[in-house]
Amino acid sequence: MTSQQTSSPPTSLAPADQLAPIGQLAPIGQSRPGAEWWRTAVIYQIYPRSFADASGDGIGDLAGVTAHLDDLRSLGVDALWLSPFYRSPQRDAGYDVADYCDVDPLFGTLADFDAMRAEAHARGIRVIVDLVPNHSSDQHVWFQEALAAEPGSSARARYLFRDGRGPGGDLPPNNWESVFGGPAWTRTTDPDGTPGQWYLHLFDSTQPDFDWANPEVQEEFRGILRFWLDRGVDGFRVDVAHGLVKTDGLPDHVPAVLTADASADSMGGSDDDVPYWGQDGVHEIYRDWHRVLAEYEGDRALCAEAWLPTVDRTAEWVRSDEMHQAFNFPYLMTEWDAPAIREVISESLRAFPAVGAPATWVLSNHDVVRHASRLALTAENPQGHGIGPDSPGKPLPEEGLRRARAATTVMLALPGSAYLYQGEELGLPEVVELPGEVRQDPTWFRTDGERYGRDGCRVPLPWTSDAPAYGFNETGASWLPQPAEWARLARDAQESDPDSTLWLYRTLLATRRGEGLGAGTLSWRGGYGDDVLAFENGRVTVIANVSDAAVPLPSGTVLVASEPFDGDTLPVDVAVWMLVD
Repeated sequence: MTSQQTSSPPTSLAPADQLAPIGQLAPIGQSRPGAEWWRTAVIYQIYPRSFADASGDGIGDLAGVTAHLDDLRSLGVDALWLSPFYRSPQRDAGYDVADYCDVDPLFGTLADFDAMRAEAHARGIRVIVDLVPNHSSDQHVWFQEALAAEPGSSARARYLFRDGRGPGGDLPPNNWESVFGGPAWTRTTDPDGTPGQWYLHLFDSTQPDFDWANPEVQEEFRGILRFWLDRGVDGFRVDVAHGLVKTDGLPDHVPAVLTADASADSMGGSDDDVPYWGQDGVHEIYRDWHRVLAEYEGDRALCAEAWLPTVDRTAEWVRSDEMHQAFNFPYLMTEWDAPAIREVISESLRAFPAVGAPATWVLSNHDVVRHASRLALTAENPQGHGIGPDSPGKPLPEEGLRRARAATTVMLALPGSAYLYQGEELGLPEVVELPGEVRQDPTWFRTDGERYGRDGCRVPLPWTSDAPAYGFNETGASWLPQPAEWARLARDAQESDPDSTLWLYRTLLATRRGEGLGAGTLSWRGGYGDDVLAFENGRVTVIANVSDAAVPLPSGTVLVASEPFDGDTLPVDVAVWMLVD
């Protein structure tokens, strides 16, 4: 049995007036209360520097995104989320923002953004942009003013400057650790050359944290929201949405579970009592932002990147007057284990609808090991550490891809909204064999190479198997080296192969839309053991074999299978969508 086939996409950008509608969502700019587009949408994450490079300088850009909009339309996604493209020194790949209301020349211009957004909208594809409110770049005009100002000044009050502890203030104000490794505090130098105050940076030292208790910071971000809403964006993915507010007094933090590496789960996904994650004060910020978005016509959405220990805690971010979506990181971090997957799906479909929000589903993004590798790791790999040449328990490639295809087949059948990360539709694995001299993630440098970081999931995409840089551009330049295996995984190499991962994704997305699965209702199907996932959504039955032996299938018609197979039994690590007799 094989999945049904879909036609190949156009190879160049089609005129907008020749485009047929592709979905069942409300037209852009219109609203359907209770059925807003973000409740069921499949949203595709674009990491701009690695998507497509129109300029040929080795770094992807907005013109490259525009050039491939028809490819994304043929894939069948409803919206794009673009990681930061703002003016930035690029110390953390754009998550260190120097100007929130302009495009970095690496990626183009505001006119390039406007053109991309207009062409996407013409194709019925909505556009979400990343917003980074926890911190700015140290090159932001505000921080430069703060460094030049006196302690206690209004310029310093926009950030978290504090005097040090101990004799001469030589010790940091508290013991907090940076997500990227090392202390979360850096000491300044006064104009006379003497040591000064310290400033907080939960990430790199070039990313100072804002003080969100300051009304000036709050008003500044209202203006930033309106700037991009006025340009027609459909929403915002909010970076570190659980980190803006810190506990009064900035107390020391002792992790609930002490390990040899106390920051092993540094984004807060397993500890419910961290003084800089998940504080109650963040909720009033997002109620305020919710009101700003409500000023605009159509359905504009806020999606939270909030690493929290439970689904119930995550659901607090999407109550009816706050954000509209929150990434379901408990789902992303669940291993390939049927009982665990069943539990997180059930808990998600209980907790999110209970507050009026859709469940969201995601398996990969720019911060985690790609799920085509992560699902077949043979050793523990804490989030953010990455994998590299000397990592223990490297992934098993064939098993990883097989499980990834099955996991995606399960995910795209679930009610709610789903996120895809660029390249997963090609079955791209994590790039493990990146040498140290090409790595650029701050984690690699701040830990002196002890953690590889996230470069392995950020390698530029392969579009054409026999072209320079595999079609990423025409010059062959690439900001991270692409492995030789990219040739066989390139998009054009998969176009005519009905068993390819690209065809699987297109078939899943088309069938999901046709069957209305995003707006459906899940009910678990009995008759299988604990190691098999089986459920119904509408008239579609989904069965995924997570056991160690083939399992019998009911009589019926297979709509989509994650792998080709023959007979009436489902092989190990394979998932199907069926119409059961």
